[in-house]
Amino acid sequence: MQQKTIHTAATKQVALVAHDNKKQELVAWCQKHKADLAPHTLYGTGTTGAIIERETGLTINKLISGPLGGDQQIGSLITEGKVDFLIFFWDPFQPMPHDPDVKALLRIAAVWNIPVACNRSSADVMVGSTLFRGSFERQVPDYDSYLKERLG
Repeated sequence: MQQKTIHTAATKQVALVAHDNKKQELVAWCQKHKADLAPHTLYGTGTTGAIIERETGLTINKLISGPLGGDQQIGSLITEGKVDFLIFFWDPFQPMPHDPDVKALLRIAAVWNIPVACNRSSADVMVGSTLFRGSFERQVPDYDSYLKERLG
């Protein structure tokens, strides 16, 4: 598939997701990086977003709960170009029924070339990057060209 370059603005759209056993770790991380996160538009799956908002005072655009489809809503926002960074504290010891949800979200982030942080260390590196604070360009699938190739 052909690629196109898109400009990512200095003000980002950041998705925050965490499995149950990682929610408090993500909340603590958000408290530590509150000043870094505050200028950006933040999205969260239902329960995670509500907890982060309550405990940090950050404004979170809350979607539905992950088990009810919130992960898929985040994936949809990624495909629409409405998420620039994904911070997903997933639990590698989470029971297997959640594995397809994790794979689907990580796959769509990879397809659309979204930076992903899956733990505290990678999230620290992400927000410490000049790319988090400034604008940058990234390559994404050129869906219009794809359709033209397919449909003639």
